[in-house]
Amino acid sequence: MLQEIKQADFDNELSNHENLVLDFYSTECPPCEALAPKFDSLAEAYGKDVRFVKMFRQGNRELADALGVKSSPTLIFFKNGQQVGEILTGGIKKAEIVKNLDALLPEDKVKQIKSHIKPTVTETEVVILGGGPGGLAAGIYLAQAKVDTLLIDQNLPGGQVSTTHRVSNYPGFVDPQPGYMLSHYMAEQAKSAGVKFKVAVDVNSVDLVKKEIVVDGFETIRAKKIIISTGASPRYLNVEGEKEFHGKGISYCATCDAKYYHDKEVVIIGGGNTAVEESEFISKFASKITMIQQLPKLTANKTAQERCYNDPKIEVMLSYEPRGFYKNGADKMSVKVEDLNTHEVKTLETDGVFVFVGMKPNTDLIIDPIETDDWGYIKVDDEMRTSIPGVYAVGDVISKKYRQITTAVADGTIASIVCAKEIDQ
Repeated sequence: MLQEIKQADFDNELSNHENLVLDFYSTECPPCEALAPKFDSLAEAYGKDVRFVKMFRQGNRELADALGVKSSPTLIFFKNGQQVGEILTGGIKKAEIVKNLDALLPEDKVKQIKSHIKPTVTETEVVILGGGPGGLAAGIYLAQAKVDTLLIDQNLPGGQVSTTHRVSNYPGFVDPQPGYMLSHYMAEQAKSAGVKFKVAVDVNSVDLVKKEIVVDGFETIRAKKIIISTGASPRYLNVEGEKEFHGKGISYCATCDAKYYHDKEVVIIGGGNTAVEESEFISKFASKITMIQQLPKLTANKTAQERCYNDPKIEVMLSYEPRGFYKNGADKMSVKVEDLNTHEVKTLETDGVFVFVGMKPNTDLIIDPIETDDWGYIKVDDEMRTSIPGVYAVGDVISKKYRQITTAVADGTIASIVCAKEIDQ
């Protein structure tokens, strides 16, 4: 059903199969590892009607370059020798693959295939919902305590850390670490300890009372205990044009998008630690940065503020608030801001916008009544227990004063020790 091929075999495969999907993979590639079981199971389900092949990208560079493949994994779909559908890359979800496979086949054939896919049930002792530092730390401790542990994440492991350009104060590292590497080290340590991973999956439902989680539409995972480690996400401004131009001139991730603004001008919204620290990274690329802060002073730590004010590329506008974002031609953005002292409104012309104005807890999946604070963060006791028996919460999703990588790891450590002791009670 699933076969590895080389680029010399590709033309023959393409001509001999009406429907074909090709996976370019790499070794030592976490997204590739996450994709492999999904690709294998779909090859089993769709294999009579679609040819599934994989190819080692680094060993077949000529074909990879010809097809525009720049990263691993990359899935490409073909019908009658022609490329069709979407090119899928990175943390590929099963639903994305299924959507493109279904497009290759007649509707009655798709129904027939899906009628033979049987729901499955997986039993485990502890489910960790979310793969940030808190969840990974909990997994390491639980696995080392010989507790059967399964970590589930809709994305790849690492949480916000994986998109942080530099972590400069994590204990054990003298030199600042790229966030993605620190995340990688944590995830690899968890795997080595024995934690099982289901990542880049669609989480369809979470029942905290029954301790049941449904992923990818057909697999029910049952546990004795659940640790919530879903973290937090950037908070939106909710002003005109923000949602419309999200990803089209407005970004919330410097690591992801700063490289696109080489020798260009950008506007940063926010004046806290994240905004000021990320401005340092963006400054490596941009020719000019205008920072908009609604308060009369920056609220970042003093060291970060000093670096910000000493950077000749950065201009800080205090007591200003954004009122709207607009496209200005094909590549430019206009940002309307109001002076909160005079109420004068002015328009800034720029190439792009980065928004860093705080976070909100990722609790959208949780429908069970669970005690939270006024901002939606989950309340826990000093041993990370929530208001639902057998459910713990750690990291940025919980109500607490300080949210740092180190505090998330501490939360995960505490929850795992308590959970391991209570698992058979």
